[in-house]
Amino acid sequence: MTPSGPAPADLVVRDSLLVATVDDHRREIPGGWVAVTGGLISGLGGPGDPPPAAVATLDASGCLVTPGLINTHHHIYQNLTRAYAPAVNGTLFEWLSTLYPRWAFLDEEAAYLSAWVGLAELALGGCTTSTDHLYVHPRHGGDLISAEIAAADELGVRFHPTRGSMSLSQKDGGLPPDSVVQDDDEILADSERLVGRHHDPGWGAMVRVALAPCSPFSVTPELMRRTAELAERLDVRLHTHLAEDPDEDRFASETFGKRTVEHFEDVGWMTDRSWVAHCIYPDRAEIARLGAAGVGVAHCPSSNMMIGGGGLAPVKALRAAGSPVGLGCDGSSSTDHASLWLEARMALLTGRARGGPAAMSARDALEIATIGSAACLGREGELGTLRVGAVGDLVCWPLEGVAFAGALSDPVEAWLRCGPVSARHSVISGRAVVRDGVLAAPGVDDVLRRHRAAAARIQGLDG
Repeated sequence: MTPSGPAPADLVVRDSLLVATVDDHRREIPGGWVAVTGGLISGLGGPGDPPPAAVATLDASGCLVTPGLINTHHHIYQNLTRAYAPAVNGTLFEWLSTLYPRWAFLDEEAAYLSAWVGLAELALGGCTTSTDHLYVHPRHGGDLISAEIAAADELGVRFHPTRGSMSLSQKDGGLPPDSVVQDDDEILADSERLVGRHHDPGWGAMVRVALAPCSPFSVTPELMRRTAELAERLDVRLHTHLAEDPDEDRFASETFGKRTVEHFEDVGWMTDRSWVAHCIYPDRAEIARLGAAGVGVAHCPSSNMMIGGGGLAPVKALRAAGSPVGLGCDGSSSTDHASLWLEARMALLTGRARGGPAAMSARDALEIATIGSAACLGREGELGTLRVGAVGDLVCWPLEGVAFAGALSDPVEAWLRCGPVSARHSVISGRAVVRDGVLAAPGVDDVLRRHRAAAARIQGLDG
């Protein structure tokens, strides 16, 4: 009887130009390959290490292979109001005040369609894990978070929805109308329900839920405190906006008698369980406190310039202080796109604009988009890196054609300095969600037709 050999891998991605592992040693493997078995990486090697037999293979010739990019801040439902004309030139508070009445028409169908379109767009652009901050929950709108999770499951995208909330309406001195706010007990009960129904704490989980009051100016201090206590009890993460706009500090000073970061600390959020969006305006002492506590930051460079008061987040200082810094697209109606490649390039450019040419490299931007983002989500060593035992999430980026002619010496720098580039293949848990630049999931045209109808209804353009 002939002894059987080792079982084949489920997938081998082979013949790359370069594999950038972003592992602890920052290995880069020219001509490298990656094997995935059971949803986890089971091997890596170069031309001198022949890959194992595999059930399926993907050709990565001419490609830089990286870990899948991770989106740590988004409002996917906002793709229903992209480039909404009445709001395009307002300040952050003006923009929100204009759009809240339109978002009051959000329902389960619209949430599902926006999530399907938004996550598909992200996957086509090399994002394999995305968060979403859905904080608008209209009366009678239904179970919006579960509708989003259904869309992620159909597409095969790793998803971290955050149960957002607002409890201060216009009558309370807040920005949103009464129709999209809820009381504290309702918010906390639904938060616990969603964690119980959907959250998977296991290694390689496809869905994890976090708790995410919208911002210091849209919820009560009591809700912030009670949410932090609930997250501790349920062992889930916390997310909110912080130090996004100068108006936010003015509001906090007038309302709470303190700056917004001090308020954040006073309500029990200054912990490594938290990650925050934007963080453009902390002062030097606040950066040190955030870093010492291990608070993560979702850097959203395009949005910061579009509606965030024009600030450039102090990314280098935050990282040096100890804060994990990840990358985020932010809402589709503020930046009007969902490309983490473009956000990585913007992180490179704004980092250098703020701190000079040595302040940010393409490798720094890649680290922010992968291991930095994974740390924000509490998934260090599991996501955002190519090493044995990590999840089988990776992207093949083609560095070919006119846009990359002459870019011969450094594929990682070429990846962001040249382009634009989108994924040839996006692999999630060993499955090609995007293959040869085409989404694997069927039904795109039907979803887009239905999305257009939902967007027209929400924008009041349906007649």
